[in-house]
Amino acid sequence: MATSKKTKIFVIDTSVILHDHHAIHNFDEHDIAIPITVLEELDNFKKGNDTKNYEAREFIRFLDKLSNESTLDDWIPLDGKGKGKIKIVLNAEVKDKDATLIFGDNKADHQILNVALGLKESTNGRQVILVTKDINLRLKAKALSVIAQDYQSGKVNDVHTVLKGANIIKEVESELIQEIYKNGYTTDISVLGEHPVKNEYLILQNGKSTSLAFYNGLENRLDKVDKSYVYGIKPKNAEQSFAVNALLNDNIKLITLQGVAGTGKTLLALASAIEQRNQYNQIILARPIVPLSNRDIGFLPGDANEKINPYMQPLFDNLTFIKNQYRPGEKKYKQIEDLQTDNRMVIMPLAFIRGRSLSNVFFIVDEAQNLTPHEVKTIITRAGEGTKIVFTGDIHQIDTPYLDENSNGLSYLIDRLKGNALYAHIKLEKGERSQLANLANELL
Repeated sequence: MATSKKTKIFVIDTSVILHDHHAIHNFDEHDIAIPITVLEELDNFKKGNDTKNYEAREFIRFLDKLSNESTLDDWIPLDGKGKGKIKIVLNAEVKDKDATLIFGDNKADHQILNVALGLKESTNGRQVILVTKDINLRLKAKALSVIAQDYQSGKVNDVHTVLKGANIIKEVESELIQEIYKNGYTTDISVLGEHPVKNEYLILQNGKSTSLAFYNGLENRLDKVDKSYVYGIKPKNAEQSFAVNALLNDNIKLITLQGVAGTGKTLLALASAIEQRNQYNQIILARPIVPLSNRDIGFLPGDANEKINPYMQPLFDNLTFIKNQYRPGEKKYKQIEDLQTDNRMVIMPLAFIRGRSLSNVFFIVDEAQNLTPHEVKTIITRAGEGTKIVFTGDIHQIDTPYLDENSNGLSYLIDRLKGNALYAHIKLEKGERSQLANLANELL
């Protein structure tokens, strides 16, 4: 194969494909090597309703279509101008360092390492790079002098800047704060500078005077933010007030609530949804199932619902808390029960949403930090007319091994959509669950 030594060979691990089946299109003019072991692992993942199963199936279909009548044991061109080539590489015989011997195990990871080592020995000086979401596999590769990288597409560069909370503006003219209190808004947006961010939440300060405000991009003005009750739940701090304001705003169709445990993310989203129950055909609460200790839910006893219920319990707990604001005989208590009985409010695993078109739905996605960027995109593209989607999560509590605070879907979403007229982001910083929970968040 006549190829410039300047182009690289990227060896792609299974974890990358399960993260994003489009991944191989993101390496520009460079070549892609897929170890035969990866195909075997994808075969094991192709059955099931989880996102990783979908990613495996889609990649297998793509390879089949790409190869057509060609064989995959030689380099064939990837579709698209300026793209490199791809091939399936059989388990390599390594002369210098054999990972299966060094680590004393012939498992899949070591076979993939051997493909990278073999290509490095046989490609006459071309740079070979292993790409994997598996941190330990990257460390093993580097120990064997193989360059190893994380899959970078969809990563956020400066996550802490992206996820910053409300904009605090000090020394605001007292007349402006008074105008907001008097009229409920002001058209003087000079405090925002030359590039105001649509749907940004603000704390305006002048000495002891403070006003909570929201930059209304549609009207090009600052609107006052009040502490509004939502179905018996009252915001306890400025950030919770901002969250409720966004959740009740009909013009904002997509919201992210990011914060540590106990800040009220899911509770406020659910209470706001119930408050607006007559505006939507259905309220859906969903969360991804992340198996405990990497064990599949199949090991749990019972039928499908009994297996799933432990993962959904935090959502039921929030619903119970809202119901307990009222006595069992009260009208609002009965309204929640009626929503559940009539199937107008449902709690389900996120995998059950696949393929649905969500029209006129208030859709809450809990634990969104455990989603990939591709999963987040898939969810949002399901939205039909009249639908509002809320993603809640904490990027410091990621439960999946191949995501981090920079690469998860929640961070990616905030980074890409901040400033859009349909979108608002609120960072909840103060825990309100209990003094004990706050102690754990601060010191442990």
